[in-house]
Amino acid sequence: MWRVFLCVLGRDLRLAMRRRTDVLTTLFFFVIVISLFPLGVGTEKQILRILGPGVVWVAALLASMLALERLFAADHEDGTLEQMLMTPQPLSLVVLAKVTAHWLLTGLPLVAIAPLVGMQYHLPDIALLTMVLTLLLGTPVLSLIGAIGAALTLGLRGGGILLALLILPLYIPVLVYGSRAVTVSVIDFAVTGPYFSLLGAFLLLALILSPLAAAAALRISTE
Repeated sequence: MWRVFLCVLGRDLRLAMRRRTDVLTTLFFFVIVISLFPLGVGTEKQILRILGPGVVWVAALLASMLALERLFAADHEDGTLEQMLMTPQPLSLVVLAKVTAHWLLTGLPLVAIAPLVGMQYHLPDIALLTMVLTLLLGTPVLSLIGAIGAALTLGLRGGGILLALLILPLYIPVLVYGSRAVTVSVIDFAVTGPYFSLLGAFLLLALILSPLAAAAALRISTE
């Protein structure tokens, strides 16, 4: 069964490498949004330290949404998705493989570059480390939740706007706890424990439920 997972994952990664502009667009968007805020609010160190965690998390949230609309669209257009629906393998496993590829291409690069762009906000080292850890837990949740919205809006006209309206409210808890953990880490890293626990719980729930929900939504959307 896991051969199917690895096969779909490898296929999506190879296809993405042929369209590198899609991957780079997400990364550049993330960097540009974070870099524009200091130009707008000024260079006051204290203000930037307060705004930094929220700005980085909002930028990561919006950047992760850029490629969501095409998560299943290309396979739907060329008929590959219909073939996947007819295979005896669980569709949820195929969905999980596609979401994993989406996170590796859009979420993981953001996690890697976050400390570098976060330095613009004069955040201490412990806050940058917390930012990386929270993004490492939170960005997979964004991809998993986004997959449900992408499946529900597959093939719809204006699906991008509808997708945003559907999933943005679901992103709010991850955004709040992720940015809050970075903020409190500046005061005392020990008090970030509950935030990491909540983000871990969100990730576990999303890993269990999102592939099943997205698979069901795909069957409805392709009928």
